[in-house]
Amino acid sequence: MSKFDKQRQRLTDLFGTEGVPAVKTETLERYLDHLKRNLGFPCQLTGIEDFPWEEFYVIGPGSKKEHEQLRKTKPSYMDIYEWISFDNVKSRAGIFVNVQRMSDKKQFVLPLADLKATNKKSKNYELLDDFSAWFVNW
Repeated sequence: MSKFDKQRQRLTDLFGTEGVPAVKTETLERYLDHLKRNLGFPCQLTGIEDFPWEEFYVIGPGSKKEHEQLRKTKPSYMDIYEWISFDNVKSRAGIFVNVQRMSDKKQFVLPLADLKATNKKSKNYELLDDFSAWFVNW
């Protein structure tokens, strides 16, 4: 069974459905309950890929120097965060979490679908990877 098939099976098991359901407010709420029951804490996070504000600097014409300056006040996909708590669910934007940047203790509210656990061998890594895959693809 491929990695994708295993992930799809975990998602159908989670929802108790034949197929993977679409992302809607009620499925987000159900996923949130699943995460609250199964995530282990403490949990450190980092970005999966550049955050929307960073695209201009990472893949566009923006300067590295300006990107580094902005990273002092804005969250970056390159930072390591400590997960503080869940924040809320927004129907089209997903589940949001409160995090604290490890380097300077600044706090941010970030979309969970943009984050991954730093420890690839942890159960949290798989749980968050499954969530991100579901949120992006369904």
